[in-house]
Amino acid sequence: MKILGIYGSPREGGNSDLLLEKALQSAKSAGAEVTALRAADLDISGCHECGGCDETGECIVVDDMQKVYPQFDRADAVILATPIFFYGPPAQLKALIDRAQAPWNRRRLSGKQRHASGSGYLIAVGATQGKKLFEGTELMAKYFFDALDMNYGGAILFSSVDEKGTIQNHPDALNQAFGLGQRIGTAEP
Repeated sequence: MKILGIYGSPREGGNSDLLLEKALQSAKSAGAEVTALRAADLDISGCHECGGCDETGECIVVDDMQKVYPQFDRADAVILATPIFFYGPPAQLKALIDRAQAPWNRRRLSGKQRHASGSGYLIAVGATQGKKLFEGTELMAKYFFDALDMNYGGAILFSSVDEKGTIQNHPDALNQAFGLGQRIGTAEP
């Protein structure tokens, strides 16, 4: 099992980072091959909506996304971890997600029907208790994973968590992240 973890927070060591680290460590201990990237560390432009990938399935914008596309292709599972900013993900992560138009077009151009080559999971943390706090991000994640030809495997979502590191005061959250990593790490690719 090859797992790609995507750190979506611009705040290194924040709550969503800690949960993703717990999940990835757990998956690795279960025998999975784990790689990770931090969206905020990459030089990624937003989608230009130029139509360049419409004909080829390849993005014509040359930036760090060219390093990310092969990681998408190799992954059997993707774990996307993000804080919630104004009921959505941070801009750095959203740019990466929007650029998944190219892999979606590649599949469309190949004529292949969707065959769900893997699964995608969401870890999200928000400061407020809004009833719809995660709805937009979860819907966006489902379509992102669909663009990567992956099933949506589910989410672990935590509200009322704001200050850096306070997720460590929530053992249930850490246990859920650990369990998610175990479940993914022991799954068949």
